[in-house]
Amino acid sequence: MKQPLVSIVILNWNGRRFLEQFLPSVMATTYNNKEVVVVDNASTDDSVDFLKKEYPAVKIVVNAANYGFTKGYNEGLKHVTADYYVLLNSDVEVDKGWVEPIISLMEADKTIGACQPKLLQHADHNLFEYAGAAGGWIDYLGYPFARGRVFDYCEKDEGQYDQPMPIFWASGAAMFIRPELFHRLGGFDEFFFAHQEEIDLCWRIQLAGYQVYACPQSVVYHVGGGTLPKGNARKVFLNFRNNLIMMAKNLPLGSAIWKIFYRFWLDAISAVKSLLAGEGTYFIAVVKAHFAFLYWLLIHKKTKREGVDKRRKLNGFFHKSVVWSYFVRGKKTFVEIVGAKC
Repeated sequence: MKQPLVSIVILNWNGRRFLEQFLPSVMATTYNNKEVVVVDNASTDDSVDFLKKEYPAVKIVVNAANYGFTKGYNEGLKHVTADYYVLLNSDVEVDKGWVEPIISLMEADKTIGACQPKLLQHADHNLFEYAGAAGGWIDYLGYPFARGRVFDYCEKDEGQYDQPMPIFWASGAAMFIRPELFHRLGGFDEFFFAHQEEIDLCWRIQLAGYQVYACPQSVVYHVGGGTLPKGNARKVFLNFRNNLIMMAKNLPLGSAIWKIFYRFWLDAISAVKSLLAGEGTYFIAVVKAHFAFLYWLLIHKKTKREGVDKRRKLNGFFHKSVVWSYFVRGKKTFVEIVGAKC
């Protein structure tokens, strides 16, 4: 039987150094029926010239401007035809056999709409990586965390999450997704620009009746923070704003109203605490995020999507507060917070 065609699609913006460092591992992928595509977000460095010279086998799609992560992929993927997309960050090193386990899993279960590998830190292969670890979860107030990473605490990988399992969200750093489903759901929400857009997409995938999975038999190593470093004011703004938008879009109306109101207070506490600690830029970013959310709610919010059951039972949904468990009860690991069976 012919292997499904897998397109490994890397979004690039001024990332010549990452392409030079990590593209060799991608090209060494052992899965046969694959193509490697670089979608370039109008880079001003020599990324495209470098690819043309050093990697003529790589397909290049050049966007007209820097559209960010969301529109960058949405526009680029219009020019890619495959049985599976793999959305891969440019700062990721992969194992040679990283594609086969996930394709086998998704071929065996057509209800799996998206899937991620196990993400470990490139700087330390023994530690889970922030942006997804062994599969993303979310708590009832919209706070994302992962198997192997809760807030800033990244666990040591000791095989504790090596069982393939349904999750809430798959990391945008290395996401396998069915193209038909990606396009049918409208791809990433372009208003997000970057950050938490993959959580929003995975939420919509589940609401559409599909599952999102983690397959730890596939392993990649992520640098992280390659575009916006941790703590960057822009990153803080996007994370807070986009998280609120995601909740407003995907929660039932009644739940959305009280949960977002509650989140405003929790965000405000976090912002004031940071201000008192001398982190004024963080405080300003949170305030701007709240006003930007209200602007979206009044101007950009789309009408209700037809045929979507927002009360559908979701995988990877923690019905308690991860904030309370982590900061008040002092529980740091995923297993301590959620339980050993998850």
